[in-house]
Amino acid sequence: MWVPPEDKDPVVLLAPTRKSVALFGAVNLSSGEFNHMHFPVFNAETFQRFLKSVLESYKGVKKIVIILDNARYHHAVMLNKWLKKNKKKITLLFLPPYSPNLNPIERVWKLTKRLCTHNKYFPQLKQLTDCVNSQLTAWNRPNKELRKLCCII
Repeated sequence: MWVPPEDKDPVVLLAPTRKSVALFGAVNLSSGEFNHMHFPVFNAETFQRFLKSVLESYKGVKKIVIILDNARYHHAVMLNKWLKKNKKKITLLFLPPYSPNLNPIERVWKLTKRLCTHNKYFPQLKQLTDCVNSQLTAWNRPNKELRKLCCII
């Protein structure tokens, strides 16, 4: 960044640590309803807990298809037993490598970043998660915004 010599150097605030939160999300493409869960880490156990939550949210639906990338925890051996047990209710559809633009949830993450985190400074991780949570909670009910954003047809 260039700064004229007569001006003071700009001060850019940034968080002093690299803390993170794992956020799982799924959007219903027909209604725009959004389900999400926070965990301290991404792993097979937390992913399975999220899948159970999605299954619980859509009890009356015949079949749920979840589009996924190829993260290691999506293919974990510990998921096999649970997936076999629930194969009539839930299917995992894996995208080819290096094709994140095909996954509708990526559009939701991009919009969330633009609305909640873009050009904002959060001195504490809790402030960031509170800001993101308020937006995601607003999308918990069916809504036109996410339906239009993620529409396939």
